Amino acid sequence: MKNLKGSLYLLVAAIIWGSAFVAQTIASSEVPPFSFNAYRSFTGVVFLGIIILFSTLFKKNKIEKSNKIFTKIELLGGSLCGIFLFFASFCQQQGITLYPKDAAASGRSGFITATYVVMVAVYSIIREKKMQIPVLIAVVGCTVGMYFLCLSGGLNRVYVGDIFVMFCAVFFAVHLIVIDRFPGTNAIKMSFLQFLVCGILSLISAFIFEGTPAHITSDTIGYILYMGIMSSGVAYTLQIEGQKYASPTVCSIVMSLESVFAVLSGWLILSEKLSLKEGFGCILVFASVILSQMPSFKTKKNLE
Repeated sequence: MKNLKGSLYLLVAAIIWGSAFVAQTIASSEVPPFSFNAYRSFTGVVFLGIIILFSTLFKKNKIEKSNKIFTKIELLGGSLCGIFLFFASFCQQQGITLYPKDAAASGRSGFITATYVVMVAVYSIIREKKMQIPVLIAVVGCTVGMYFLCLSGGLNRVYVGDIFVMFCAVFFAVHLIVIDRFPGTNAIKMSFLQFLVCGILSLISAFIFEGTPAHITSDTIGYILYMGIMSSGVAYTLQIEGQKYASPTVCSIVMSLESVFAVLSGWLILSEKLSLKEGFGCILVFASVILSQMPSFKTKKNLE
C-alpha cells in the first residue's frame, strides 16, 4: 500500500514535469534561456522558502537546535547541485529555443532528457566494475532509439537543439550522481539552495549574455509561475514524499514517464506531431530507460 502511495506521488510529479516542457516551449519564443531560468529558479526559491519557514515554525521536534539554518554539508551539496542544475537547465531551455516550429520540441526534448537515467545506470556499472547485460542492451536500445528520433532523416535532420538537450541530459546525470553523494541531508533545504545558486548564476549570465533580464509579459508570467511553483516546488516535494515509500527502482521507472507526458502534452496542447520513425525512436528510448533499471530491481528483490 505504501509503495502504491509513493508511486502515485511520483506519477503526479511526472505529469507536472512532462507538461512543463510545453510551458518551456511556449515561453522560449518570448523569454531568452538565462532570463527564463532565473525567473523560474527564484520563483521556486520563494515557494520552497515558505515551506521551510512554516515547517520550522510548526515543527514539534526541531532537528536544528542551533541557530544555523543550513548545515555545512547542505551548503556544499546545494551549491554543487545548483551549479550542475544551472548548466542542465540552460542547455535544455536553449535547445528548446533553437528547435524549429515543426520539430515537436516538447516531445523530442522530453525523450532526449530522459536518457540521463541510462547514463546514470552506465555510471553505476563503471563504478561497481560489474557487467550488467540489461544495462548494455538498454544502451544499445537507447542509441538506436536516438538514431530514429534524431537521425532518421540523415545528418541534415539533426537539430542544434538536439545537441543542447543531449548535453542537458549529461548534466542532469551528473546532478543526480552529486545528489547521491550527500545522503541524509534535508531534501527541501538542498532544493532551496540549488535553486538559489541556479537562479543567481542564471541572473548573472542574463546580464552578461542577454543585456538585462527579459521583461515578463502577461502572456509568459503564467508559464514562469507554473515552472517555478509546480515544476520546481510542488513536483520536487512530491518526489521527496514518493521516495519515502517507493523503492529507488520504482521511482526511476515512474519518473521516466515524464518523457511520455511531454509528448502527450505537446500533442494535446501544441498539436505537435512525430513521424512514424520518430515515434518508434521514442518507444525504444522509453523501453531502454525502463530496462536500464532492471538490475537494481533484481538486487532489491534479492535483498528482500
